Amino acid sequence: TMPEDRYSSFKELYRAERDGTDYQKLVVRRGSHCLIMAPHGGRIESGTSELAKAVASEEHSLFLFEGIRKRPHSDLHVTSHLYDDEDAVEIARDHAVLVAFHGRKDRDDPVTVHVGGLDETTRDTIVNELVSEGFGAAVGSGELAGVHANNICNRGSRSMGVQLEIPKSLRDDLLSKPDLLEKF
Repeated sequence: TMPEDRYSSFKELYRAERDGTDYQKLVVRRGSHCLIMAPHGGRIESGTSELAKAVASEEHSLFLFEGIRKRPHSDLHVTSHLYDDEDAVEIARDHAVLVAFHGRKDRDDPVTVHVGGLDETTRDTIVNELVSEGFGAAVGSGELAGVHANNICNRGSRSMGVQLEIPKSLRDDLLSKPDLLEKF
Protein backbone atom coordinates (compact mmCIF):
# COMPACT_ATOMS: atom_id res chain seq x y z
CA THR A 1 0.00 0.00 0.00
CA MET A 2 1.06 3.56 -0.64
CA PRO A 3 1.96 5.89 2.22
CA GLU A 4 -0.76 8.37 3.13
CA ASP A 5 -0.40 11.76 1.49
CA ARG A 6 -0.08 14.75 3.76
CA TYR A 7 -2.79 16.57 1.77
CA SER A 8 -5.92 14.96 0.38
CA SER A 9 -6.65 17.89 -1.94
CA PHE A 10 -5.03 20.93 -3.49
CA LYS A 11 -7.41 23.13 -1.53
CA GLU A 12 -5.64 21.85 1.61
CA LEU A 13 -2.19 22.07 0.06
CA TYR A 14 -2.68 25.66 -1.14
CA ARG A 15 -3.70 26.78 2.34
CA ALA A 16 -0.39 25.56 3.75
CA GLU A 17 2.18 25.85 0.95
CA ARG A 18 3.44 28.88 -0.98
CA ASP A 19 3.58 29.38 -4.74
CA GLY A 20 7.13 30.13 -5.83
CA THR A 21 8.65 28.85 -2.59
CA ASP A 22 7.21 25.38 -2.09
CA TYR A 23 5.75 24.70 -5.53
CA GLN A 24 5.31 26.18 -8.97
CA LYS A 25 2.96 25.44 -11.84
CA LEU A 26 3.42 25.66 -15.57
CA VAL A 27 0.36 25.69 -17.84
CA VAL A 28 1.08 25.95 -21.57
CA ARG A 29 -1.76 25.77 -24.08
CA ARG A 30 -0.75 24.89 -27.63
CA GLY A 31 -2.96 24.16 -30.63
CA SER A 32 -2.87 20.42 -30.02
CA HIS A 33 -5.53 17.89 -29.03
CA CYS A 34 -2.88 16.30 -26.82
CA LEU A 35 -1.94 17.35 -23.28
CA ILE A 36 1.25 16.11 -21.58
CA MET A 37 1.26 16.32 -17.78
CA ALA A 38 3.64 15.89 -14.86
CA PRO A 39 1.20 16.02 -11.93
CA HIS A 40 3.99 15.34 -9.39
CA GLY A 41 6.86 17.11 -11.09
CA GLY A 42 9.95 18.90 -9.87
CA ARG A 43 11.35 17.25 -6.76
CA ILE A 44 8.20 15.25 -5.97
CA GLU A 45 8.79 12.55 -8.60
CA SER A 46 12.15 13.56 -10.02
CA GLY A 47 12.60 13.57 -13.78
CA THR A 48 8.90 13.60 -14.64
CA SER A 49 8.88 17.34 -15.46
CA GLU A 50 11.85 16.96 -17.78
CA LEU A 51 10.25 13.99 -19.55
CA ALA A 52 6.92 15.79 -19.94
CA LYS A 53 8.65 18.86 -21.39
CA ALA A 54 10.70 16.74 -23.79
CA VAL A 55 7.66 14.81 -25.04
CA ALA A 56 5.45 17.91 -25.33
CA SER A 57 8.29 19.69 -27.13
CA GLU A 58 6.89 22.80 -28.84
CA GLU A 59 3.97 20.78 -30.18
CA HIS A 60 1.64 19.66 -27.39
CA SER A 61 0.03 21.40 -24.44
CA LEU A 62 1.80 21.00 -21.11
CA PHE A 63 0.84 21.00 -17.43
CA LEU A 64 3.45 20.74 -14.67
CA PHE A 65 2.95 20.89 -10.94
CA GLU A 66 6.42 20.98 -9.43
CA GLY A 67 7.69 20.67 -5.90
CA ILE A 68 10.61 23.10 -5.62
CA ARG A 69 11.38 23.19 -1.89
CA LYS A 70 14.12 21.14 -0.27
CA ARG A 71 12.16 19.76 2.69
CA PRO A 72 10.21 16.50 2.26
CA HIS A 73 8.90 16.95 -1.25
CA SER A 74 6.67 13.89 -0.96
CA ASP A 75 4.47 16.14 1.21
CA LEU A 76 3.42 17.89 -2.00
CA HIS A 77 2.05 14.69 -3.55
CA VAL A 78 -1.71 14.79 -4.05
CA THR A 79 -2.83 11.39 -5.29
CA SER A 80 -4.07 11.27 -8.88
CA HIS A 81 -7.74 10.50 -8.24
CA LEU A 82 -8.00 13.37 -5.73
CA TYR A 83 -6.19 15.77 -8.05
CA ASP A 84 -8.41 18.86 -7.88
CA ASP A 85 -6.05 21.62 -8.96
CA GLU A 86 -8.31 23.96 -10.96
CA ASP A 87 -5.75 24.72 -13.67
CA ALA A 88 -5.11 21.01 -14.19
CA VAL A 89 -8.79 20.13 -14.34
CA GLU A 90 -9.53 22.99 -16.72
CA ILE A 91 -6.72 22.30 -19.19
CA ALA A 92 -7.42 18.55 -19.04
CA ARG A 93 -11.07 19.08 -19.99
CA ASP A 94 -9.99 20.90 -23.17
CA HIS A 95 -7.90 18.02 -24.56
CA ALA A 96 -8.92 14.70 -26.09
CA VAL A 97 -5.66 12.84 -25.48
CA LEU A 98 -3.97 13.07 -22.07
CA VAL A 99 -0.65 11.52 -21.15
CA ALA A 100 0.55 11.91 -17.56
CA PHE A 101 4.10 11.08 -16.48
CA HIS A 102 4.65 9.65 -13.01
CA GLY A 103 7.66 8.28 -11.20
CA ARG A 104 7.66 4.97 -9.37
CA LYS A 105 10.23 3.31 -7.15
CA ASP A 106 12.30 0.64 -8.89
CA ARG A 107 11.40 -2.02 -6.31
CA ASP A 108 12.53 -5.22 -8.08
CA ASP A 109 12.16 -3.82 -11.61
CA PRO A 110 14.29 -0.82 -12.65
CA VAL A 111 13.31 -0.90 -16.35
CA THR A 112 9.60 -1.45 -16.99
CA VAL A 113 7.34 1.51 -17.74
CA HIS A 114 3.84 0.65 -16.51
CA VAL A 115 1.31 2.25 -18.84
CA GLY A 116 -2.21 2.65 -17.47
CA GLY A 117 -5.33 4.74 -17.90
CA LEU A 118 -8.77 4.33 -19.42
CA ASP A 119 -7.69 5.23 -22.99
CA GLU A 120 -6.82 1.64 -23.87
CA THR A 121 -6.11 2.32 -27.55
CA THR A 122 -3.54 5.02 -26.84
CA ARG A 123 -2.20 3.05 -23.87
CA ASP A 124 -1.59 -0.06 -25.98
CA THR A 125 -0.05 2.01 -28.78
CA ILE A 126 2.41 3.56 -26.32
CA VAL A 127 3.32 0.14 -24.86
CA ASN A 128 3.95 -1.25 -28.36
CA GLU A 129 5.98 1.79 -29.45
CA LEU A 130 8.15 1.68 -26.32
CA VAL A 131 8.78 -2.05 -26.73
CA SER A 132 9.63 -1.65 -30.42
CA GLU A 133 12.20 1.01 -29.45
CA GLY A 134 13.82 -1.38 -26.96
CA PHE A 135 12.27 -0.09 -23.73
CA GLY A 136 10.58 -2.28 -21.16
CA ALA A 137 6.85 -1.54 -21.08
CA ALA A 138 3.71 -3.28 -19.84
CA VAL A 139 0.09 -2.47 -19.19
CA GLY A 140 -0.13 -1.25 -15.60
CA SER A 141 -2.08 -3.28 -13.09
CA GLY A 142 -3.11 -2.83 -9.46
CA GLU A 143 -2.17 0.57 -8.09
CA LEU A 144 -0.37 1.38 -11.37
CA ALA A 145 -3.44 0.78 -13.56
CA GLY A 146 -4.65 4.40 -13.57
CA VAL A 147 -8.26 3.35 -14.14
CA HIS A 148 -9.98 5.50 -11.50
CA ALA A 149 -12.46 7.75 -13.36
CA ASN A 150 -11.27 10.75 -11.34
CA ASN A 151 -7.58 10.11 -12.02
CA ILE A 152 -6.35 13.37 -13.54
CA CYS A 153 -5.21 11.49 -16.65
CA ASN A 154 -8.83 10.43 -17.24
CA ARG A 155 -10.35 13.91 -16.93
CA GLY A 156 -9.93 14.87 -20.58
CA SER A 157 -12.73 15.69 -23.02
CA ARG A 158 -13.25 11.95 -23.68
CA SER A 159 -13.07 10.98 -19.96
CA MET A 160 -10.04 8.80 -20.63
CA GLY A 161 -6.31 9.13 -20.79
CA VAL A 162 -2.98 7.43 -20.19
CA GLN A 163 -0.47 7.47 -17.36
CA LEU A 164 3.11 6.24 -17.47
CA GLU A 165 4.74 5.04 -14.26
CA ILE A 166 8.47 5.25 -14.90
CA PRO A 167 11.02 3.60 -12.58
CA LYS A 168 13.65 5.80 -10.90
CA SER A 169 16.62 4.10 -12.63
CA LEU A 170 15.11 4.62 -16.07
CA ARG A 171 14.28 8.27 -15.29
CA ASP A 172 17.89 8.83 -14.23
CA ASP A 173 19.13 7.14 -17.43
CA LEU A 174 16.83 9.20 -19.64
CA LEU A 175 17.98 12.45 -18.07
CA SER A 176 21.69 11.61 -18.31
CA LYS A 177 21.61 10.25 -21.89
CA PRO A 178 20.18 12.71 -24.45
CA ASP A 179 20.11 10.13 -27.24
CA LEU A 180 18.13 7.72 -25.06
CA LEU A 181 15.70 10.52 -24.15
CA GLU A 182 15.30 11.38 -27.83
CA LYS A 183 14.47 7.73 -28.57
CA PHE A 184 11.98 7.66 -25.68
